[in-house]
Amino acid sequence: MVTVAFVFGFLLTCVCADRVADVVLSCTLVEEGVGLGGVGGGSLFTHTPATLVLRDVPVASDEPLETLTSFVPPSIPDPDALLLEVKVASPEIPNTHVLLHADCNEQEVKCDISRYSPRGNQESSGSAFFMVSLNVEGGEFSTVLILRTLAVKKDHLTLIQNKLGLPLSQSGTLLTEVIFLVFSHEKSVSAPLRGDVILNCGFKQQEIPLAQEVSVEWRLQHRGKGGKVFEMMTRLDEAEGSTVVHAERRGSSMAASQVVGEGNASVTLTKLKLLDEGTYICTVSIGIVHAQQVIQLQVVQPPRVSLSEEKQSQTLSCHCATYYPLEAQMQWLSLSPADTEPTVLPDQGSLSSHRQHGDGTYSLSSHLSVPPTVSPGTTITCRVSHPALDGPLSISLVVERPQAGFYWWLLGFLVVTLLFFYKVMR
Repeated sequence: MVTVAFVFGFLLTCVCADRVADVVLSCTLVEEGVGLGGVGGGSLFTHTPATLVLRDVPVASDEPLETLTSFVPPSIPDPDALLLEVKVASPEIPNTHVLLHADCNEQEVKCDISRYSPRGNQESSGSAFFMVSLNVEGGEFSTVLILRTLAVKKDHLTLIQNKLGLPLSQSGTLLTEVIFLVFSHEKSVSAPLRGDVILNCGFKQQEIPLAQEVSVEWRLQHRGKGGKVFEMMTRLDEAEGSTVVHAERRGSSMAASQVVGEGNASVTLTKLKLLDEGTYICTVSIGIVHAQQVIQLQVVQPPRVSLSEEKQSQTLSCHCATYYPLEAQMQWLSLSPADTEPTVLPDQGSLSSHRQHGDGTYSLSSHLSVPPTVSPGTTITCRVSHPALDGPLSISLVVERPQAGFYWWLLGFLVVTLLFFYKVMR
């Protein structure tokens, strides 16, 4: 289980040899506290500042190294400090260049560390396990790491970390290795109604596999309801007949060859419906470990916009049809022959109520009576804004001078109306 916590800051230091870098992150160790006065005797979470050092992060060949400095451990090891050190060369963490530039790009990095209990209680073997959740603002980088502590030769001078009760290296760090990670290149996706989408999820492990069996499960959570979308169980040694697939959602698929060969656990959804919208959870399990990624899917449908005119009543109607989600805005503007820029009309007319169709999309209309002060030749524009559009969509027409027959029709209507009231009053 990953608990989200905010970082205290972000610091970048680098080692210039062999074009690799050390990334130093300020994190939070999140633990479940006991006896902290929760309601009904329940427990609360405790948050302790911690530091994560990612060793040997690759640096691109065109990356300048002049301003980078080496990570220097404390001169005097502190048994109270929580300093985790991990090499990321194998397995390599994807998209670590985002971490290298997060500070300069003013992107917030969220780093959360928590204890991890693998299946079978492997901590009894002498190793401890941690789960690290790394997320960079903007969704370009999201990775969950499973770390395992490395053996440290103990003697009477070996320091023990006071909070965790684990032996520290001579430099005062807790030495760990990445044994498994699950990542995603995008945390939020928009896709068109009745279109297709690929939800990205991948995994990596050490060169020596933790196990041959791998399980991938996708679940959907939306508005308090949840259910399984797709599940695949296969073997990394590609044993014949070893792949088992359960596609709960029609039109969902995953390539077993990509799962085995590339660690690609992405799922494809075709012919999207509004019911497909929500929070998708990708869970990958290998041997004693598992980890998750969460991706938000929003289904969108851009509006179809049309403009009609009732010449006799000088009424314009702007129709915004079959759009999703509900957030649509309509605005009337005018541009007279003497002006160079359109202006927003003071009277924005009247809006119809939202109409929902059988497929869940909406429609809306706005009706505008052209003010008598508007001169012929004026361009009236209906501007529509919607999340599914890259920018506002505008549709216009030019107001014409009323035809002569219109005045005779209006005069006749007034005469008939006056005669009717005259007879009623008598």
